[in-house]
Amino acid sequence: MAEQQRVVVVTGVTRGLGRALCARLIEAGHTVVGCGRSGEKITELARQHGGPHQFDTVDVADDAQVARWARKVLELVGPPDLLLNNAALINTNAPLWEVPAQEFDALLRVNLGGVANVIRHFVPAMIDRRRGVIVNFSSGWGRSTSPEVAPYCATKWGIEGLTAALAQELPDGMAAVALNPGVIDTDMLQSCFGDSASNYPSPDEWSRRAVKFLLGLGPRQNGEPQSVR
Repeated sequence: MAEQQRVVVVTGVTRGLGRALCARLIEAGHTVVGCGRSGEKITELARQHGGPHQFDTVDVADDAQVARWARKVLELVGPPDLLLNNAALINTNAPLWEVPAQEFDALLRVNLGGVANVIRHFVPAMIDRRRGVIVNFSSGWGRSTSPEVAPYCATKWGIEGLTAALAQELPDGMAAVALNPGVIDTDMLQSCFGDSASNYPSPDEWSRRAVKFLLGLGPRQNGEPQSVR
């Protein structure tokens, strides 16, 4: 069991980094509350882990859905100690001028709007308690660029700025951190790198290092961009 049990909210929990983090956090004795868009996978997680963990089907791009989810979570387990904004999309590799408007808009709604929605409905309760860490998942492409992923780069650079500004708004005792998780063999990386994505660590391997790192974040890191090494 963990030395101090924490309540951790994770978005995008049905696959990739989110699902791996969920497993490791539960293994370490923490209470995980997660959401994702796949009802089937959410049901699978709920059956696998059971209470006190909670899993719900939520599209973070829909503010009303996030509001309902947050109300439920806050009533059941209270404000999170750690809020992990992990849910994100990536565009199909293409020059910017060939990316359809609908696809570009979808990235903005999830990668930026979804993070803002989750912050809007969870962070006030954290502020009332004057405790908690918000981690907004960025990327190496939030601090550098690459061709054919301009929409993704734009949203992750946006996360860096959004998080830095949020950090200035929080009271003492809290933190907001933009996190570059590193290069991991996820579905998103495979969409960009193809077979060469397998040269990088799996989400499970990554999560075994990342959980300890994430749980170690606190007020001293407020506003400082972080990377999982």
